[in-house]
Amino acid sequence: MKLKKVACLGLAAMVALGALGCGSDNKAADNKAGSKVTGSVTGSGSSALLPLAKDAASKFKAINPDVSITLNGGGSGTGLKQVADGSVNIGNSDVPAESKLKPEVAKGLVDHKVCVVTMAPVINKDLAAKVKSLTKAQLTDIFTAKVTNWKQVGGPDEPIVLITRPATSGTRALFQEFALGGAKEATNKSLETDDSGTLLQSVKDNKGAIGYVALSYLVNNKDVATVAIDGVEPTLDNTYNGKYPVWGYEHMYTKGEATGAVKAFLDFIISADYGKEIEKQGYGVTAKMQVKR
Repeated sequence: MKLKKVACLGLAAMVALGALGCGSDNKAADNKAGSKVTGSVTGSGSSALLPLAKDAASKFKAINPDVSITLNGGGSGTGLKQVADGSVNIGNSDVPAESKLKPEVAKGLVDHKVCVVTMAPVINKDLAAKVKSLTKAQLTDIFTAKVTNWKQVGGPDEPIVLITRPATSGTRALFQEFALGGAKEATNKSLETDDSGTLLQSVKDNKGAIGYVALSYLVNNKDVATVAIDGVEPTLDNTYNGKYPVWGYEHMYTKGEATGAVKAFLDFIISADYGKEIEKQGYGVTAKMQVKR
């Protein structure tokens, strides 16, 4: 991209009480020596980034109570479209903007690369005793609906229930590229969602179900089971050392350079102080990656 910023840490949040556009009414100090930031921040996009965005917003508001922040999901494609057309300040995305937008539109956005996200296959707990690891080939056959019963991949005699994501989903794009080798995921309209919390509930409630979520949604979650890929567990350590393949960078895009409360918020997210919170929430620190993309 023409305009590009890479931050080693962080994350972002967004949105404000009725404020649309790119912060034309924001009035912000530099947040130094007791100065307070005022104004509003708006944003939407990746559901995978939402937990971190909410946490960062809460901690930022504790320091700057006069800034209003609201967070929306909707998927990476939605976030990128909305930041590009100026209806939000920040667009969260699991994938680079140019993969979802026309090149001339993507060039107008500034990329704030804030952390690393790991995507994990998750299954109904009833399957966990027999389905502990799948090869990439098996995973591809499952998500393309070539394989429709768990007994075909060493599991119980149980129909496979796919919990899928819409085409706008950055999580889907990342999983499709690095777990499925680019194969197109089958669609299950009756059980399709880009809300990761809803997806986890659907996997929990449907015997034989499989889906995928960011590790951030699995912190302290015992309702579903994860699946290793080619014998490698989806963990931060395995992501850092390059053994686990399904990961990507999380991006927070602004239309042009960030200013006012938006800039202060992004600066907070990429700060060393807030960086300490990233791993606690299941995200990876960019600087710790032993492999690059």
